[in-house]
Amino acid sequence: MERKSTPQKPTKNGAEREARLKAALKANMGRRKAQAKARAASEDEATENKQDNR
Repeated sequence: MERKSTPQKPTKNGAEREARLKAALKANMGRRKAQAKARAASEDEATENKQDNR
């Protein structure tokens, strides 16, 4: 049997991919920082509430 070669998708420019990944990473880090900040604030409030109840 003869194998038919499937046409491959043209590869994207590496710089485009790097820029896209960099933007995604930056957005992800921003979300993580915001989450950490919110968690720290809520933990501080919880600690203050516990101390006030004593």
